[in-house]
Amino acid sequence: MRAEPLALKADIEQSIGLLRRHLDVDASQRRLAELNVRAEDPALWNDPEAAQKLMRERTQLEEQVGALSSLERELEDALTLVELGEAEGDAATEKEGVEALKSILKQARARQTEALFSGEADANDTYIEVHSGAGGTESQDWARMLFRMYARWGDRHKFHVEVIEETPGEEAGIKSGTLLVKGHNAHGWAKTESGVHRLVRISPFDSNARRHTSFASVWVYPVVDDRIEVNVNESDCRIDTYRSSGAGGQHVNTTDSAIRITHIPTGIVVACQAERSQHKNRATAWNMLRARLYERELEMREAEANKVAASKTEIGWGHQIRSYVLQPYQLVKDLRSGFTSGTPSDVLDGELDDFMQASLAQRIYGGPETVEDVE
Repeated sequence: MRAEPLALKADIEQSIGLLRRHLDVDASQRRLAELNVRAEDPALWNDPEAAQKLMRERTQLEEQVGALSSLERELEDALTLVELGEAEGDAATEKEGVEALKSILKQARARQTEALFSGEADANDTYIEVHSGAGGTESQDWARMLFRMYARWGDRHKFHVEVIEETPGEEAGIKSGTLLVKGHNAHGWAKTESGVHRLVRISPFDSNARRHTSFASVWVYPVVDDRIEVNVNESDCRIDTYRSSGAGGQHVNTTDSAIRITHIPTGIVVACQAERSQHKNRATAWNMLRARLYERELEMREAEANKVAASKTEIGWGHQIRSYVLQPYQLVKDLRSGFTSGTPSDVLDGELDDFMQASLAQRIYGGPETVEDVE
């Protein structure tokens, strides 16, 4: 077989192998058989909500298992065409087989991207919080750069981006800021961005033009919709009101309309100053708190289910996940997946998809796959 179809065959087999690992085909087929038996039980619809949930799971598994089997059959048929064309010297048949392989590879890679967004809340909207680290103006300016980066990333996806809270720094930048990003799979895309981001550059605030290292923390958590129930006891919370901060001018609030809620048992703090109305800010802050508590529960469940894997990785709050070097060379490197970019200016302008896909693949497939494996 010639070099091109061999290379396509290898890429397709790699994609199918990763999909099989993610789906766990044997376990999925056993679960599907169990669901098929339960679906035939006449008493199933005595509880319509449970029945609908079962049928949704059944349909999803049927589609996933069926799609994988279809890819494998199509691969075999395409390879047969290529081999037949080569054996008989039929260039048209061989070309048809190669085109079929290209189509199958495209389908397989699309399936891999879809598989990255299989988490419970991946389809939801998401909050992205940015907090400056120690270091005053340097880290506050870095936090502002990250805040803009995520806003630009949302714009590139045609997501709707809202500023929920933004606390300016003393001289430049921001101490903290929260974005609400609305769009399908917004949380699925952004969820691996939580952690500490490190910047190395020649400081624009240093008259001696020395190189500085700055840190800022990012926290990503999903918006909780009506399908998800999260109970919060008001007695467990402290609510503070304060005057919204801004750049000045006629639109700065002159009343204490901003809201900060502290959940005492967990220490989680959320704040909102997006609206002039204290009532609206309070409602948004409660929604943010419910979302943070739900994200915490998801994280605990994931840690429990992946104790061995979790012990080998540094993903989550308090851990450095990515370095952005502007001086003495140009490089952005994700420390989990190993993915790199030599154009930090593009990354800081919102070109984050390759980094997000690589870290999602690393989390889901558990190996060192790069973004090329999942595109």
